[in-house]
Amino acid sequence: MQGLTVKDDAVKSIFTENLQTHGAYCAREESLKREEEAGEIKFVCVSNDKIDEHMIWLIELKTIFTRQLPNMPKEYIVRLVMDRRHKSVMVIRRNTVVGGITYRPYFSQKFGEIAFCAIAANEQVKGYGTRLMNHLKQRARDVDGLTHFLTYADNNAVGYFHKQGFTKDIFLEKERWHGYIKDYDGGILMECKIDSKFPYTDLSSMIHRQRQSIDEKIRELSNCHIVYPGIDFQKNEAGIPKRICKLEDIPGLREAGWSPDQWGHTRFKYFNASADGTVNPKLTGFMLSVLKAMLGHVDAWPFDKPVDVRDAPDYYHVIRDPMDLKTMSRRVESEQYYVTLEMFIADARKMFANATNYNSPETVYYKCAIRLEAFFSSIVQAGIQSFLHFQQ
Repeated sequence: MQGLTVKDDAVKSIFTENLQTHGAYCAREESLKREEEAGEIKFVCVSNDKIDEHMIWLIELKTIFTRQLPNMPKEYIVRLVMDRRHKSVMVIRRNTVVGGITYRPYFSQKFGEIAFCAIAANEQVKGYGTRLMNHLKQRARDVDGLTHFLTYADNNAVGYFHKQGFTKDIFLEKERWHGYIKDYDGGILMECKIDSKFPYTDLSSMIHRQRQSIDEKIRELSNCHIVYPGIDFQKNEAGIPKRICKLEDIPGLREAGWSPDQWGHTRFKYFNASADGTVNPKLTGFMLSVLKAMLGHVDAWPFDKPVDVRDAPDYYHVIRDPMDLKTMSRRVESEQYYVTLEMFIADARKMFANATNYNSPETVYYKCAIRLEAFFSSIVQAGIQSFLHFQQ
């Protein structure tokens, strides 16, 4: 389709595993854009120019770096932040620094080296890190004339930089950067190519326009945009219907190609539901055992109940389809919701995906999600293999 072909490798990286392809990114980015337009937050680039306000901001940024980067010597952080060859792009809210990126542009070589990047600990789940990086890229391209960024990332920062389009593969000619930047023990050199035309500070609008184009093309090829009337029955807070509805009575299901012999279809035949929709006791028992193991895991605490809006006010604006272990437990106990094992696994995957989409890679919530998901996959796989072995 015209306008949807992605040719450049730098652009492709954004449309693969990058956070910026997710709806969570677009919702958060739009929210930050509105705050920026309303003057509630601003992104500025300053250096050691002896202007009082700028010096105060640099000192505040230095304090954030020393707290968030404890392995970096404080004297080294001060020296680079205050070095007049370095620049710092910051996000300012109510005249207070929330976070920033300090970098050194090498104008003759047309690349920049990112020295430090951090957001204040209590502001890390609001999307500031991604929008800050986008402002940096746009400024570095339009004002400094740079084409690439290089940085040494430790293990805790690799995930963040990867989501911002950085790779471990260095394609920049070695003669352009070798001898200009310092080597860091324990750090991984990463590179980001700055696209010459990409609207970094308006990505959400561009993604929205592309999705509209894709949607229009889909409408030409299918009837998936047709909305049928809903089913008149109530659900409890776990999404379980208070009365059973026959699948054949769901408007539009037959039009989509469904037939009655597909009821309870699953690739795990030994967990299959009966023809009348009754859940297999083996399936219920297996799911209960998996949930019990997950709830006993050390990383389960962020997922044991729905997210409290007092802890994350914008959570339900960003995450439209929340999931947690308490809701999953209620659905299992109802014995009428999960008619296949795939449905149970899908809810678990949704719970982990919500956590990794909403939280930054360096947060404890993101790390808990990654570890608990690995544990979940291992016990489900082990349980299935054990059952198959017993059946034989």
